[in-house]
Amino acid sequence: MTTPDTTVRFDDAWPVALAVARATAAQGYDTVLVRDILGRFSLALDDRVPKVSSESADRWRTELAERLGRYAAANTVLLASDLFAPEAVFESPHLIDLPGQEVSQGHGRIRVLDNGVVGEDWAPVTTPRTEDSGVGTTRIALYGFKGGVGRSTATFMLGKHLADQGSCVLVLDLDLESPGSGPLLLREEDTPQYGLVDHLVEFALGNADGLDLVATASGISVAGNGELWVAPARGRGSGTAPYTYVDKLNRVYGSVPGTPSLTFADRLEQAVTACEAAVAARSRRPDVILLDSRAGIHDIAAVTISRLCDLALLFGSDNSQTWNGYRDLFTAWQASGQAEAIRDKVKMVASMVPDTHRAEYLSTFRDRSWACFSILYDDLPADDSTGFNPSPEDLSAPHSPVPILFTLDLVGLDGVSSPGWSEQRFVQAAYDEFLTTATRLILEGA
Repeated sequence: MTTPDTTVRFDDAWPVALAVARATAAQGYDTVLVRDILGRFSLALDDRVPKVSSESADRWRTELAERLGRYAAANTVLLASDLFAPEAVFESPHLIDLPGQEVSQGHGRIRVLDNGVVGEDWAPVTTPRTEDSGVGTTRIALYGFKGGVGRSTATFMLGKHLADQGSCVLVLDLDLESPGSGPLLLREEDTPQYGLVDHLVEFALGNADGLDLVATASGISVAGNGELWVAPARGRGSGTAPYTYVDKLNRVYGSVPGTPSLTFADRLEQAVTACEAAVAARSRRPDVILLDSRAGIHDIAAVTISRLCDLALLFGSDNSQTWNGYRDLFTAWQASGQAEAIRDKVKMVASMVPDTHRAEYLSTFRDRSWACFSILYDDLPADDSTGFNPSPEDLSAPHSPVPILFTLDLVGLDGVSSPGWSEQRFVQAAYDEFLTTATRLILEGA
């Protein structure tokens, strides 16, 4: 085997493999472009009809090996007729259609099977299933690419506000590595015996029945018949043995022995469902679930935004970390053909907006947000208005920021150690537009 004259790097390998995939599809073969956890490529060809000649298969193997260098898999071309279980590849639930392809008569279909270790659930975008009765709980994710943007405090404020409107609200602290909303909403002595981390560990062994996972928020008065429940990341333990949170956390992301199809995403969804059922059993079914997500490109965030929520509020400040991070995520969604699906379920939140020069700050933020979100919008000619490509000034568009104001008076306040802090006038002023807009989006879906 010869090697390329120029070293092939990760980003270079994709267009090379894709070009060969297009060539095989043009010959009438349904093609799966497979990338392994190291980024190496192989092509899986469904040759059950029509058959692939040995000469053609060898030619494509040689071309991929020579052009991809170290990014060629050990076996660059896999034939369905040679596989023991071809359905594991050609009917995999993780297959993604190649974006923008138009399958013409006589051409095969190209799909992608991208295997990763972290964040592999960013690609397939879905929304929670609607129940047969038509009644469902609205799930809202609160996510920030970068930590420290006030996401957990906003979760507190939104949860209490919705409860004051009469809703039954459940807050789940999904930031397992750095729990935020759990400690913010619950005194230690009021924390349930078990947390979400316990359900993830116990469910893997079929041992999750009967876990005490939820509690009502501590020291918070709710108006009318509203309710505010909390499912913390960690529990308080039984008191008979040390509560080994780190040891549990080390085991929540691994695959389940004997049941490889039970993914981390499945287990996290089961944990959310179990907490919802626990509230329903003790009171009534939650109207709204707030998912306080882990920051960064992380499996928890991937599952929460791509699979578990109806709407994701994306928090950010106007800095390069925010825009570079979201640009990377949006590019991944666009490349995997999920741009249209994800843009229908996200809304930008401008957190920590300075009270002084507010209008100027938000104007700059909105323009930069639009430039970033444009990755998810339709690429239209100037005279075409049939697709989705809103102007920067469109307040209803996903990029248009919902502001949360910031003053130094907000630093250090929390619901447990400072009861009633959320009712103070400057706090209400800081969160007024966010609470009004978020409530409308949640309760009215508009």
